[in-house]
Amino acid sequence: MIILFYLSSGLFLGWSLGANDAANIFGTAVGTRMVRFKTAAIVASIFVILGAVIQGAGANHTLGKLGNVSTIAAAFTVALSAALTVYWMTKMSLPVSTSQAIVGAIIGWNFYTSNPTDVNTLIKIVSTWVSGPILGGVFAILLFMLVKRFTKKTKIHLLYRDSYIRYGLLIVGAFGAYSLGANNIANVMGVFTGAVNLPTIDLYLFHLDSTQQLFLVGGVAIAIGIITYSRHVMETVGNTLMPLTPEAAIVVVLSQALVLFIFSSQGLSNAIQSIGLPAIPLVPVSSSQVVIGSIIGIGLYKGGKEIKYNILGSISLGWLATPIVAGVMAFLMLFFVNNVFKRDVGGDRTLVVKSDIKASGMEGVSDSVVQLTDTIGKPVIEEPATLLNEPKDELSSTGKTSNYGVYITWGIITLILIMIAAILLYHLLRKKKKYHLIRKQIETIEKKYLLKIENLEKSVEDKIHRHDDLGKELKFRQNEMVTMAMSIIHKNEFLNSLKEEVVKIKANIRDHETRLGLNKLSLMITQDLSIDRDREKFQMHINEQNSNFIHRLSDSFSTMTDNEKRLASLLRLNLSSKEIASILNISPKSVEMNRYRLRKKLKVDPKVNLSDFIREF
Repeated sequence: MIILFYLSSGLFLGWSLGANDAANIFGTAVGTRMVRFKTAAIVASIFVILGAVIQGAGANHTLGKLGNVSTIAAAFTVALSAALTVYWMTKMSLPVSTSQAIVGAIIGWNFYTSNPTDVNTLIKIVSTWVSGPILGGVFAILLFMLVKRFTKKTKIHLLYRDSYIRYGLLIVGAFGAYSLGANNIANVMGVFTGAVNLPTIDLYLFHLDSTQQLFLVGGVAIAIGIITYSRHVMETVGNTLMPLTPEAAIVVVLSQALVLFIFSSQGLSNAIQSIGLPAIPLVPVSSSQVVIGSIIGIGLYKGGKEIKYNILGSISLGWLATPIVAGVMAFLMLFFVNNVFKRDVGGDRTLVVKSDIKASGMEGVSDSVVQLTDTIGKPVIEEPATLLNEPKDELSSTGKTSNYGVYITWGIITLILIMIAAILLYHLLRKKKKYHLIRKQIETIEKKYLLKIENLEKSVEDKIHRHDDLGKELKFRQNEMVTMAMSIIHKNEFLNSLKEEVVKIKANIRDHETRLGLNKLSLMITQDLSIDRDREKFQMHINEQNSNFIHRLSDSFSTMTDNEKRLASLLRLNLSSKEIASILNISPKSVEMNRYRLRKKLKVDPKVNLSDFIREF
């Protein structure tokens, strides 16, 4: 059980790796609904375990050269500091690399235990952080060109195209998961291989040594991370750096899988070395870095316009900060574990316990040294070391100066690392805060303008409705006036015809009294034609409805008389000269004369209809 406790930090790191990096393999497939999450999780889990157990030793060998963590307490602390760095920076929405975190943590262990860091190995590892994305970009460009040429030549039907893409994503995703397990299992369990020695398990057909057993446990932790926590990441990944088509997604996953496979294949490295070429460095490579390199490669092939360079800059700063933060955190945690919990962390950090003479029961002995170690397979308490009987005043000043110099050097290095990490984190957090602030301002402006547009649209709709209502009301009023005008015309025509009939009857009657009665009736008809209340009411309506029109006429033509304005109002109703004559109780000839005068006053071209001009005025 104690071994499982110490392995828990590595298992947590493996779970984090599976939860996050599985999106690099099946993110686009699940996000676009080309592959179901359940299918993607099962395929990824099986092949990541197979890759870890079968091919994980290659990358782990190089990582061991960087720093061979010799005790299980140190391995636990190193893995925990890397896991906390990944978790902490992920919580802050900063891009992280598990490979860089574990490398930074191992270097922190080297600094604390005074173990030398193999510079050549470090250069080899750091070079892959640059060459991995570049190689991914080159592979992506070549594969994308092949896919485009293949698509043009084959001209696959749209119905079959989706099926082929779906199966292609599954096959490429399986290869990607295998490569992820083979290359990145060293990040998860590599630090434990030098501190834990488990008995070999013989399964008849094959056997699992101690390293493979650790890789199997780490692979299972990665698989659990994929199954339990990667769904949300998979469903939201795909368009962060650049939008991808399903074909481009296959190319990105395949190029990433090829790069991870190349940097973890011992057989391929030996084959290349056998023909006289330099061996391939077997190094854990960040799948996120390779994916980003592949996406950038496709983006550059398309012209580079779709790449979001601001996000790329933020990712680059995150990559710089990750190993520094992990290294500083590992250094501080190792100090805490070594001095507070009194656990041996290897190197020069040997635990020394001074036993009291009375407590030990040893006569003549002033001090004894007891060394404690947690390394599995070694005794917990060794025999007392050489007795330290020299008095304090006999200690050389050179030793004191040396010790003080070491402490001062370590303090300065730690302070510098903390300051660098703090500056980088401050810059990243400030940039993130500024980005969120700008984003919030943009959202506020968008909401403001959307609300303004909505209000304007509503105002326009209200005006249209009001205009329609006014138009309907105006039309109704015009129809009402026309109806009233027609009523007056018909009544006047009836009265005129009645007057003519009275005149005819009067001509044939000789009786004096009857003739007087007919004269009286004719006079009443004439008076009614001259003084017509309906005409007055109609004129009042005309003036009311055409007030704006009459006002515009008065402003434009100040010499117009009231009769001319009245005539213009009647012409606006599209009434004929005969109808206007009937309403005004004048002759049609008089109306024509008045129209002629009105045309001259309004300066209307003879070719233009007077009524049309007045209606459009």
